[in-house]
Amino acid sequence: MARPSTEPTVSTAPTGSMAPTGSTEPTDPARVRRRWSHAATAALGMVVCLATAPAGHAAESARGAAAGAARPGLAPAASWTSRDAAAYWTSERMAAAAPGRDDTPGGSASASGTAAAAPAAEPAKPAAPAAQVPNIAQHFDGVPSVGVLFSVDGDARTHHCTASVVHSPHRNLILTAGHCNPGTHAAFVPQYRSGATTQPYGVWAIEESFAYDDRGTTGDKADLDFAFATVAPAEDGRSLEEVTGGNLLTPTPGYTNDVTVIGYPNVRNDPADRAVRCAARTARLTGTRELRMDCGGFYGGTSGSPWLTDLDDETGTGRVIGVIGGLNGGGPKGPHNDRTSYSPYFGGKILSLYSRAVRS
Repeated sequence: MARPSTEPTVSTAPTGSMAPTGSTEPTDPARVRRRWSHAATAALGMVVCLATAPAGHAAESARGAAAGAARPGLAPAASWTSRDAAAYWTSERMAAAAPGRDDTPGGSASASGTAAAAPAAEPAKPAAPAAQVPNIAQHFDGVPSVGVLFSVDGDARTHHCTASVVHSPHRNLILTAGHCNPGTHAAFVPQYRSGATTQPYGVWAIEESFAYDDRGTTGDKADLDFAFATVAPAEDGRSLEEVTGGNLLTPTPGYTNDVTVIGYPNVRNDPADRAVRCAARTARLTGTRELRMDCGGFYGGTSGSPWLTDLDDETGTGRVIGVIGGLNGGGPKGPHNDRTSYSPYFGGKILSLYSRAVRS
């Protein structure tokens, strides 16, 4: 797969005007704007791919375009608010959405988890002995600016992708992989705690999504495997970023970077059902203009996980220069695919898409 031979010069300003500068204006993206009330346009939302493929980072499962409006407890899609999302996605429903014992690899029970913190040094479920994997993601309590996506569409059974809060003028924007599909009646749960009676930073209704029509996970399409979505305000009127803080969307400074990657493997692959993080150094993915990093434990569900530089441990925010996504949905095919993750290169295309999202 080949990326364009040159990347446009871009501004690093962390404001809503983060449009690229330079003599070459990127091709205008086809804006994917979807109100969840318009079920007839659901096919224009972000596609779900590789749900059953061996790539460890793809979305949990394929979801059809069928809306969930007929399900008990759901508010009409036209009036879907963060209050509705919190009322629907109770701790019981979140737990019930997890795969059962028979669906968990190796036949082990799927743990819905509790709000109590496990030891910070507990490693994510490794695919091989630690001696064979020099870097393994560690379970931890998470950060407010990173969370999970829940959806009631089709056969979605659990949180299926990771997303992060990005600084924006309206303070209501999240970033994820382009192949993740929020779906109708979708919700974003920052710093998700499995089994918690009340989520520490609430449950937020997703309103609109923005992605390129020609995004994908193969060839040049994989270079566009990123997407934004806006979320509704809280019941008290506060914006998401007011509550969680936000990461600064930043053009990828080059192929070699020291990053912290934070994600949420789905319970099917990691029964602890907790956030994981890993500090790693990035490199160029051979034959592409994408990034790669090597760290075990990034299973299915971690698509959309932010690659952060300058992470502030007090605020839990930093500069986001990539997301798990791109070729094959964000990693190699075959055994041990959790050990290597990919990211599209952030340049003029993502900044142009960002500019459109913040003008919505």
